[in-house]
Amino acid sequence: MKKILRFGMMAMLPVWVAMWQGCDSRVHYTAQRDVDETGWNMNDKLVFDVDVEDTLQVYDFFIDVRNSVHYPKANVFFFINTTFPDQSVAYDTLECPLADVEGHWYGRRTGRYVDSRYVFRRHIIFPRSGRYHFEVTHGMRDTNVTGLKSVGLRIERFGK
Repeated sequence: MKKILRFGMMAMLPVWVAMWQGCDSRVHYTAQRDVDETGWNMNDKLVFDVDVEDTLQVYDFFIDVRNSVHYPKANVFFFINTTFPDQSVAYDTLECPLADVEGHWYGRRTGRYVDSRYVFRRHIIFPRSGRYHFEVTHGMRDTNVTGLKSVGLRIERFGK
């Protein structure tokens, strides 16, 4: 009986792997960077390096934010600098609303943290292949921001 059970489980393994990969088959890149929850300095850059080969594929870009329930603000601003393979640079600012006016968190709360995902760019085609270098800093008025746990970059293939 144990042999039959073991054989059945082994036979199902490729199906489970295919199902698991199928769930994230659109993800081209995803990474999280932890920040100092007691004070992320405005000069501390979070770096994401993304290698791109396909210049015909359309992508969607997202910023993932994990904040403490003790984060003292209702939003966070990010400055996002993108260095292209030819060393040209694009500068962006993104506002991420984290809570409503009554202080209720928009994201998914798990324990003392709230996870949120924000659209950064939709339907983007990389203009050339190579390494893209993303630098993220906070754009808040305070030099040090407390209560943020991590920031992530997620790039998904559009339409697959």
